Amino acid sequence: MTHPIQIRRDGRRPLLLDLFCCAGGAAVGYHRAGFDVVGVDIRPRPNYPFTFHQGDALNYLAALITSGEIERYCVVHASPPCQDQCSLTVGTNRSQGWGGTHEDLVAPTRALLDASGLPYVIEQPNGRAKIRKDLTLCGEQFRLGVIRHRNFELGRWTVTRPVHVKHRGRVRGWRHGEFFDGPYVAAYGNGGGKPSVPELQAAMDIGWTDVREELTEAIPPAYSQWIGAAFLAQTQAGVAA
Repeated sequence: MTHPIQIRRDGRRPLLLDLFCCAGGAAVGYHRAGFDVVGVDIRPRPNYPFTFHQGDALNYLAALITSGEIERYCVVHASPPCQDQCSLTVGTNRSQGWGGTHEDLVAPTRALLDASGLPYVIEQPNGRAKIRKDLTLCGEQFRLGVIRHRNFELGRWTVTRPVHVKHRGRVRGWRHGEFFDGPYVAAYGNGGGKPSVPELQAAMDIGWTDVREELTEAIPPAYSQWIGAAFLAQTQAGVAA
């Protein structure tokens, strides 16, 4: 069944719900693709550049479904907390006796997204995150200064996976006591040759926040711009299911 784009009576663009939105890396990309965006996060996010609601993302989505207000939206993006299964937790951190205590919100997020009746995108980093890897994007595909692989599960729509472009070199920083240079910066953590905030901003094309924690959690906007443009092209052509 084709999902109709919801064009609002005021003539504004189709509306996207951005759950677990952090500071808006994904939101900016979707906005560039042609959406208006509403973000929800449990923490205050004063740098979020669009309409923002502070609160529990799953409770917010459940309330929209119950009230019928979910019909104002045409698609939902969700980036549920990933610390339970991300590469750092299941690898380096767990080897040190850390990790394993974070809540996994992927399954309850998917259940509510299925109940919403809308097309959706669930984003997670590399590791053993419990999503289908319908789509994997990399900074090199967009000539960014980060590699930052991200996986996406697509609900009620599909897209052809782009070819994974060969990396131009290494990520800059210290590894096992040796410093390596390269065309990419490490967009996570602190120390160990990690980039400055201005370097992170330039590498990911993010200029509206200078908070390191927000930058290291962000999806580069180029990723969601690509996804959003693909969704709109398919839906407007009448092929999104």
